[in-house]
Amino acid sequence: MKLNLRMLSSGLSIILISMCFGFSVQGIPQTIGWKDLHDVKFKKKFNKRENLLFLYPEFGERVKALEGKEIQIRGYMIPVNPAENVFVLSANPMAACFFCGGSGPESIIQLKLKQPRRFATDEIWTVKGTLKLNADNLEELNYVLLNTETIRKFN
Repeated sequence: MKLNLRMLSSGLSIILISMCFGFSVQGIPQTIGWKDLHDVKFKKKFNKRENLLFLYPEFGERVKALEGKEIQIRGYMIPVNPAENVFVLSANPMAACFFCGGSGPESIIQLKLKQPRRFATDEIWTVKGTLKLNADNLEELNYVLLNTETIRKFN
């Protein structure tokens, strides 16, 4: 069986180009960094049901382009409620994350795991899943990763 180098080269070129320019090849998640999620502004709005002011996100075009796409990102695992399978991936360790430190809400992603499991605080993981943008559900974070799977542990 002869290997067609021209076809192999073309296929590899398409994958490399798509990775460099942020296109997603079917089956290959788009790798993003935390700075890719910074294209968001927040406006104070009064919530009648809660009778409080809340910050609501207004996502920029770069972030909107990621919605519904399979992405992968690396960050620090923060178990919020392990018994209920509630975990957050953070750009920063627990001591400096959005909840405890001075980071913004764009520095965390709520994980909806495909398979329930346990994590220790501040384990560094690369995860993949489908990005959902949440602008109005107060029960979820602004960024939600659906069908999350772990790819690699770093510590």
